[in-house]
Amino acid sequence: MPQIAQLAETWSSQIFWMLIFFGFIFFVIGRGMVPKVMATVETRDRQIASDLAAAEAARAAADAEEEAWRAQANRQRAEAQALIAKAKLEAAKASETRLAKANAKLDTKLAEAEAAIAAARSGALKEIEKVAAEAAGDIVARVAGGLKVDAKAATAAVKEALNG
Repeated sequence: MPQIAQLAETWSSQIFWMLIFFGFIFFVIGRGMVPKVMATVETRDRQIASDLAAAEAARAAADAEEEAWRAQANRQRAEAQALIAKAKLEAAKASETRLAKANAKLDTKLAEAEAAIAAARSGALKEIEKVAAEAAGDIVARVAGGLKVDAKAATAAVKEALNG
């Protein structure tokens, strides 16, 4: 069959040139371009690793900064609470002092009022004794038919009756 013989001649030439062309492409691309691509990939990998290391260092620095900030905030919060406690204590002392002064004034006024009440009561009791002694003397004079009672005796009897 002549078609098969012709096919072998056509294909053999095409296969030969295909092998030549692929060999040329292999040497040009494989020897020339692959090292450049690999160098670019390695550079990119190094850059990524460097960026990751820088990011990790930045994160560690940020964590340290945050921890320092938190410690400072806690320290300032404690100082503020101490100042508040001190201010409360001072306010309580000042309030206590004012209350003590006010209580002292009130106690003084109360003592003065009690003394005035006691003096008024004593005066009223003396006046009552005096009036009661006069009334007792008049009653005895009317009941006894003109008997005169001594004022001192009437006063002593009234005091004895009032005091029990």
